[in-house]
Amino acid sequence: MYLLTIDVGNTHIKMNLLSEEDEPVSGFRLTTRTPRTSDEFGLAIREFLNANNLTKWDIKDVVISSVVPKVMYSLTSSIVKYLSKEPIIVGPGIKTGISIRTDNPKEVGADRIVDCAAAFYTYHRSCIIVDFGTATTFDYVSNDGVFQYTVIAPGLETSASALTNQTAKLPEIEIRKPESILVKNTIAGMQAGVVYGYIGLVEYIIKRMKRELGDPKALVIATGGLGRVIADETDTINIYEPDLAGKGMSIIYQRNKGAA
Repeated sequence: MYLLTIDVGNTHIKMNLLSEEDEPVSGFRLTTRTPRTSDEFGLAIREFLNANNLTKWDIKDVVISSVVPKVMYSLTSSIVKYLSKEPIIVGPGIKTGISIRTDNPKEVGADRIVDCAAAFYTYHRSCIIVDFGTATTFDYVSNDGVFQYTVIAPGLETSASALTNQTAKLPEIEIRKPESILVKNTIAGMQAGVVYGYIGLVEYIIKRMKRELGDPKALVIATGGLGRVIADETDTINIYEPDLAGKGMSIIYQRNKGAA
């Protein structure tokens, strides 16, 4: 039997199948910004299962983490209709094992809660989780599992899009790091500015957080689609976990099923 985790972000909806051993088996992405009916979601999920030679009877449960409320009615309806399951939705009333002590805990997104749960219960120590999404978030979880401090910056793609959309003659670019910061054309110059500049942003924020926290040994974990671009270029990031959210949803699932 498999656990289906669905991470609804501002840009993508990421679906993952996890085995009984909590190992990722297969992944699938949809664009969040495309409106879909429950039937369209259901057919996409069914095709995903078919591609893995599975049926709805192979799915033991479904967990959803979402920061996009407007897709939730169609998405949850599709799961009830096509998988015959009531999904577990990360939110109020769900046991996460993370104590949230921010000024306004209700404004903390489900995506950040599942990331924090995954980091803390996987590594059992203080962590800074850097999630590279539409926005890049830097969340700190203490040795006691307390989430209290956060930094939020424009995402890598968001920064590149702003550069293109707010200027008359600068083109869209592929996000990639030139071999040198010294380049001789506009496109490479934009790539150098965006990527090298972002590496500097990430390194400075992490170092400043560790200094002000008095926790120089905090483990730094990167996740998110573009996390690999930056994680490979700086020694301030210790681990890159592409499916941190899926792990977090699995941990939260176990806690709420009483199996943890």
